[in-house]
Amino acid sequence: MTSQDLISIFLLLVTMVLWGSTPLIEKIGLKEIDPLMGIFIRSLVITAVLFVFYLFSGKLNELTKISLRNFSLFAASGIMAGLVAMWTYFYLLKEGMTSKIVPIAASYPLITAILSILVLGEQVTIQRIIGIILTVIGIILVKQS
Repeated sequence: MTSQDLISIFLLLVTMVLWGSTPLIEKIGLKEIDPLMGIFIRSLVITAVLFVFYLFSGKLNELTKISLRNFSLFAASGIMAGLVAMWTYFYLLKEGMTSKIVPIAASYPLITAILSILVLGEQVTIQRIIGIILTVIGIILVKQS
């Protein structure tokens, strides 16, 4: 195992812990505020932190080098996932059981796998089919518990 493999495993574990614990923080915060306000605060803080990072790293001027196409793609992604999907997720998180909402919402790779095949022309493999089936079974099991 290379040092890059160890770094990748460590970063995956950090990602897993952060993504696994964040819904608890969000659920607690949503007790007293509207889901859309939660997204606003979250996005505002992220934007401020990123602005300061890019300002002090001297990379803020890279923004002027981004093509309109790439800017538009990330803008669409931000509106779709960062606003609309986060609003629906926060709304459901505020109203429902975290242990049911999060696993079902986190099954988005199912949609990614299907769209990757249909839109990007990625190969249909037995592993991908098994993964899709297992994801669907997981959603059914979580929903019934």
